[in-house]
Amino acid sequence: MTAEAPDPTSWLLTPDERGNPHTRLDDAHPGRAWSGGNLVRPLVHGATYFAELFERIEATRRGDLIFFTDWQGDADERLTGEPGSEVVEVLGRADERGVDVRGLVWRSHWEGFGFTARENRHLGEQLQARGAEVLLDMRVRLGGSHHQKMVVIRHQDDPSRDIAYVGGIDLCHSRRDDRDHHGDPQALEMADEYGPTPPWHDVQAAITGPAVHDVETVFRERWEDPTPLSRSPINLVSDLVHRLDRSPDPLPEQAPPPPEVPGGTHVVQLLRTYPDLRLDRDYEFAVGGERSVARGYSKALLQARHLVYVEDQYLWGTHVGDVFTEALRQHDDLHVVAVVPLHPDLEGSSRTAQLLGRRRAMLEMQRAAPDRVAVFGIENHEGTPVYVHAKTCIIDDVWSTIGSDNFNRRSWTHDSELSAVVVDTAGTADGYARRLRLTLAAEHLDRDEDDPLDDCAEARDMFAAYVASAERLDAWHAGGRVGARPPGRLRRLHPPQLSRRRRAAALVPYLLLHDPDGRPRRLRGTEEF
Repeated sequence: MTAEAPDPTSWLLTPDERGNPHTRLDDAHPGRAWSGGNLVRPLVHGATYFAELFERIEATRRGDLIFFTDWQGDADERLTGEPGSEVVEVLGRADERGVDVRGLVWRSHWEGFGFTARENRHLGEQLQARGAEVLLDMRVRLGGSHHQKMVVIRHQDDPSRDIAYVGGIDLCHSRRDDRDHHGDPQALEMADEYGPTPPWHDVQAAITGPAVHDVETVFRERWEDPTPLSRSPINLVSDLVHRLDRSPDPLPEQAPPPPEVPGGTHVVQLLRTYPDLRLDRDYEFAVGGERSVARGYSKALLQARHLVYVEDQYLWGTHVGDVFTEALRQHDDLHVVAVVPLHPDLEGSSRTAQLLGRRRAMLEMQRAAPDRVAVFGIENHEGTPVYVHAKTCIIDDVWSTIGSDNFNRRSWTHDSELSAVVVDTAGTADGYARRLRLTLAAEHLDRDEDDPLDDCAEARDMFAAYVASAERLDAWHAGGRVGARPPGRLRRLHPPQLSRRRRAAALVPYLLLHDPDGRPRRLRGTEEF
């Protein structure tokens, strides 16, 4: 089957539209903010990603490069489940073979607040002891984080083997789950609904071709920026006590982009978020910040005519809701399907704030088109909720993204984020975005992976298939789980019911702590990014 090849310029940001004249990200392809000739493979589930990453790192040799960033890192997380596949062992062995291993790990906030400062520090300490250079990076806004999750592997003797991974999967506990969703045996503690080994749904993109150079540039810009890794005297003392490196060594000269992949039809654009750090604290490569994630989504959604399919951890707020409502109001045939967690990941006061954010976005969209918006959670076959950590969006089977950014103001303005957008120029009806959408649908509907999913081919059909599947499973639960469990894993979600008092109590924590605004002051209170 053939289809009209999409024009990338209609869907992707131009260099000017990126809104960051200080970056060198687009220097390798002058006049364009994207690269062509790539092949991108979605790796659905942490177990799939970790197994491939293990093989790729083990195959590196002296003179190769491994660069990575992490929001959370656990040194003892096993990439394959077997002894010897721990993150620190795999990367440590690579460095001992002569591979140049560099890492930027978010320093994190104090673990007493539920964060992972100790684990991230231990990863840096242990890799440093093995010879790698891993730095704790705290160049963020107050309450902010480095949320980018990437790995770049470049080969000195064979650039055709170069690869980059971009997405939502950290090198840490709880991520190594598979299609059955029984959870990672090395589990993080989460809300009670998710059980002792929380099921985890996630996606990472494996990129080969010239775009690997772009992902590497994202790492190099952060590594080479002269802004101090942390200005806190407490952090300085801690680093001295733990003998942690605070001064990045120079990187080797960057190699040219890898060759185009034979038959590679995937155009790749990298979208990023960097906050406005203000004055002398700003990155030299992003003065005033970069908000190309928000700009890229906004431009692509203006092109949407039939179906926007989202899998996201949060889907919060009126800013996000407004982007969808504009498209829904303009196009009567546009449908939105979203898959999010059934429950927030934590207990306590933060739960109400998260539910408030979800309520605001869902109400905005459903008021605009009540019969064309549906939001779902997923569960495994035992009825345990699956935590949706994926961050992917597919628009009209043309534009699709896999990244670290969520649909909320924090990800679009406040934390560092990285997302890989793909537009397939092959001109076939069974292109990259469509295959990704149907792969995800097959899992959620309990279909075989080779099922053609004819009932999901068109936007209206997929919307109806998801709604019908969720209705059957919801009715089975409501009826006391009598009889055989119907196929499918989808549960229908509606805007959370919160009393006026609970909404009022949660509003300030939501706006200031959970979904803050990292834009320059001149943009606050506007719809501009």
